[in-house]
Amino acid sequence: MGSRRIGLLTAGGDCPGLNALIRAVVLAAAPRRWDVLGIEDATNGLVDLEYHRPLGNHWLTFDDVEDILARGGTILGTSNKSDPFHYVVQRDGHRVEVDVSDRMMENYRALGLEGIIWVGGDGSMRIAQRMGEKGMHIVGVPKTIDLDLGGTDYSFGFHTAVETITSAVDRLQDTAESHDRVMIVEVMGRDAGFLALHGALAGGAHICLIPELPYRIEPVLAKIRERCNDGLPYSIAIVAEGAAPAGGAPSYAGPPVPGEMPKLLGAGARLGTELEPHLDLDTRVTVLGHVQRGGSPNQFDRILATRFGVAAVEAIERGDFGRMVSLRTPDIVMVPISEAIAKPRRVEPSSSLLHAARSVGVELGE
Repeated sequence: MGSRRIGLLTAGGDCPGLNALIRAVVLAAAPRRWDVLGIEDATNGLVDLEYHRPLGNHWLTFDDVEDILARGGTILGTSNKSDPFHYVVQRDGHRVEVDVSDRMMENYRALGLEGIIWVGGDGSMRIAQRMGEKGMHIVGVPKTIDLDLGGTDYSFGFHTAVETITSAVDRLQDTAESHDRVMIVEVMGRDAGFLALHGALAGGAHICLIPELPYRIEPVLAKIRERCNDGLPYSIAIVAEGAAPAGGAPSYAGPPVPGEMPKLLGAGARLGTELEPHLDLDTRVTVLGHVQRGGSPNQFDRILATRFGVAAVEAIERGDFGRMVSLRTPDIVMVPISEAIAKPRRVEPSSSLLHAARSVGVELGE
């Protein structure tokens, strides 16, 4: 064993770049003769030291990270159902939530860890902040394709997800034009419209509906009809999963489940249902779903994840706990986790992205 022990976990939804981050942490820790414990499936491997998936909690080696830079997903596994303050267990045949944060602290101390690199998005960072308040030494690393976490210009995974959306829109435009159809593309993002808006600008979509701007159906119909009158009887609409009509609520896939975030699904189908009675064009809906989370990270995300991993190791070396690594272009800096989670990041009404979209004729349903 080396001179110091640190832990590393990946929490929340997976995204491209997590393995690049894991690789960077292990390689940066090696010259310092530190041991890096890979904690399985977010906090599950720290709540229960007997927890097992194929890899199992273990001290990461060069062999573990040698060929993972280009791989999507995370070799450690992840989960968005492992909040230790609302941990779901089975009791008398029912799923109930219990607080296992004290047990997690006991295991942290029993392992002799001097700190944990905690990789996650908005919800995961809120959990990290609470564990830090209980005495756990945490350095946060932002990870979200939704770009809804404050304190950083970008988190890795976002750019690759936008590339996936752009590629899908490029392909759908071919078939939309061939068949004179309205193609609706539902994308992720939860309550933030960054993926949809970036994807619309990069893919040349004609309509983009985001959660921050409740939409009206009339201007959307007017845009499609205008294109038809101009001899362009097809349109591409990108709809964020959290988008909703004015006066309405987002679309959810069933009732809430204990220990899980509500599942957004159906925004694209709802738009299609609203449009079809008023159009002579066929309407088709494509839900990209978890395709946006998978695949090899692009160069930007590989580099950013590597920079974040190195910065996290250096932060532990300085004892800079309770803080999160952050990209403040072009620099990597440290910000308090409390600052990063203080206000969810959203597309602002004065956003230059919205200005650009309006300027090139993208209909936002306003």
